[in-house]
Amino acid sequence: MRRKLDSTDNKYSRGVVAIAAGSPTYPGAAVLTVGGARRGNAGYVKFLSRDRRLSDFVINRFPDVVPIDSLSGSRFDALVLGPGLSTIETLPERVPLVLDGESITLINDRGFTGKHPITVITPHEGELRHCGVEVQGPLNHDARKKIAHQIAHDRDLIVVLKGHQTVIANPDGEIFIDEVGGPELATAGSGDILAGLIGSFLVKAGDINGAMDLVCQAVTLHSHAGKFAAERFTSVTALEILDSLAHV
Repeated sequence: MRRKLDSTDNKYSRGVVAIAAGSPTYPGAAVLTVGGARRGNAGYVKFLSRDRRLSDFVINRFPDVVPIDSLSGSRFDALVLGPGLSTIETLPERVPLVLDGESITLINDRGFTGKHPITVITPHEGELRHCGVEVQGPLNHDARKKIAHQIAHDRDLIVVLKGHQTVIANPDGEIFIDEVGGPELATAGSGDILAGLIGSFLVKAGDINGAMDLVCQAVTLHSHAGKFAAERFTSVTALEILDSLAHV
């Protein structure tokens, strides 16, 4: 559920989310991640890239988004590092982070947990290797819950293990199973949208428990968008899911 706006809200009080996603090789990942962020709770979305062509590609699609080439001196209340991105300047501390794709490997850095008290990772089963977990073949439901819980507990973060009945786990052992999403979400770029959406929800995360609730809301909203799209299209792509976020 998106946060109910107060009559005195402005774009800053609603929250600012910064997105660092995509690359010249995967420009679509930038568009989809930013697109998801625009449909969350944040009132202000910034796109971080030093590649002018990539920034132009995003801004041409979303002129309300502000391009930045550095995090230094820029206000933001949550940061999303998406797929197609291998490097970034020094990570800011004490800001909620969403890590997707290869960016998940950042959790393996020494001292990461203490500096980033609210971190969300959004792997599918094939990306669990970025957490140091090797998976042989498809996991059953119980195994998915067990792995998500173990990673969340060991790394002190929130895990969104995407797939059939997406599993969300926090360090305290709380587990939420998404029973809304269906196979229509299994399409390229769907996870990029989700990462941006989660980041936009986290601009108001006070602590890890509050973040868990916001993450669950974002996952559910993403799943409802998938359902909405599936009712209207015989074949659902990420673009239909993104467009459907405006209607759920």
